[in-house]
Amino acid sequence: MRLLFFGSPGLAVPFLQECVRASGHELVGVVTQPDRPAGRGLALTPPPVKAAVSGLRIPVLQPLKASAIVDEVKAFGADMAVVVAYGQLLKSDLLAATRLGFLNVHFSLLPKYRGAAPVQWSLVRGERRSGVTLFWIDQGLDTGPIQRQASLDIGPAEDAVGLFRRMVDLGVRELREGLREIGSGDVRRQPQQGEPSLAPKIPASLAVLDFALSASEFHDRVRGLAAGPRAHLFLSLPGARRPLRVLILKASVDPESGGSSGTPGSIVRVEGPRGVLVQCASGRLWVQEVQPEGKRPISATDFINGARLKTGGLLETVHERTC
Repeated sequence: MRLLFFGSPGLAVPFLQECVRASGHELVGVVTQPDRPAGRGLALTPPPVKAAVSGLRIPVLQPLKASAIVDEVKAFGADMAVVVAYGQLLKSDLLAATRLGFLNVHFSLLPKYRGAAPVQWSLVRGERRSGVTLFWIDQGLDTGPIQRQASLDIGPAEDAVGLFRRMVDLGVRELREGLREIGSGDVRRQPQQGEPSLAPKIPASLAVLDFALSASEFHDRVRGLAAGPRAHLFLSLPGARRPLRVLILKASVDPESGGSSGTPGSIVRVEGPRGVLVQCASGRLWVQEVQPEGKRPISATDFINGARLKTGGLLETVHERTC
């Protein structure tokens, strides 16, 4: 079959490479985002997908709007398109420009977590199971019929960086099998079943932490936002003229604290390499690694010592709007 590939960021590159090497298929074109200024010199930089096909003599289209290339897509005479994190909405006239349609790789078990950030929201919500769905795009938001699905378990300490890596590995395997099925004529269009949920772009407000959260909620935000935007606190420290923004890089729920309660933000214990045990609204949290604004990552213990706080002290948080 003749394939097109729509994708832009680095996580899409393994899927592009699978399309290049897929037996019985020919990748005839790539559609990706325009080059953008990047780096200190703001030099025009191609998206990773474009860089990955450099030298392969595969035509690359980079429209500002995908709706502007309907005729060019039709001219490829493609049987289908594979879409992975392309970054633009695809309208009906473009979706009709191939024989079979557009197959999207989505990092959740649809209809759960439809939208731009399914991996992040699955972790923020404390999910213990997720997966990959290959579905045919229609005019809804990730509502199209399913070709294949595969699930995986989420570890209790797994963060977005590690889960993305496993999702990509699983997704590439599913795409390989999906292309084999479709190439043999086994085109499946099973309607989505179950209760839908949404995974919109992560709002900046979600990354602002507060010890008034439960320990599990705090921990889930830290690991869910490990790929950005990083979870952080605004701390009002003794002697400081303004609140300090501190990224929380590593934390874990204290398994022994259960439903313990106390003053949120109070320092229960400081134990060297283990970190700083902090009381949350419900349960306690070990904070292990942080990064104060403008500085390098350091252990939470070193941060507490540098701030001249001790056991029994208070990590007082404020909201961003007060800074």
